[in-house]
Amino acid sequence: MRTSERTLLGFDFSKNRIGIAVGHELTGTITPLETLTAKNNKPDWEGITRLLEEWQPDLCVVGLPLTEEGEEQDASQAARRFANQINGRYHLPVELVDERYTTREAQSLTQESSMSKKDRKKKANIDKIAAQLIIQSWLENHAG
Repeated sequence: MRTSERTLLGFDFSKNRIGIAVGHELTGTITPLETLTAKNNKPDWEGITRLLEEWQPDLCVVGLPLTEEGEEQDASQAARRFANQINGRYHLPVELVDERYTTREAQSLTQESSMSKKDRKKKANIDKIAAQLIIQSWLENHAG
């Protein structure tokens, strides 16, 4: 498979929720999938396994939360740990992407879209859209 034909699974990781989206490198299409809730302060590995089996990604992209100055913070280390766990558990390549401003942008997008107010307020929607933006950022940085 040529690298331009890869399927990507993107993760917006936090200790409480993980937004997940799928993208296709060849077409540039990205679809928000769902948001999984942590169980006992651990990622929902059953849900992650289900999505990995369903989409068979060639690459996983995990958002790396940095400060506005671009420095690491506690959440950065947690995201790195999560990325390492995906690599170790599923033997898939994982890349980290600077995710500064993705949540803010996702909030803006949900407010501008035709979503109902009730749906807009659901953080789960914001998390999976943030995962979509993480893949979009990766695609933009790896184009051509």
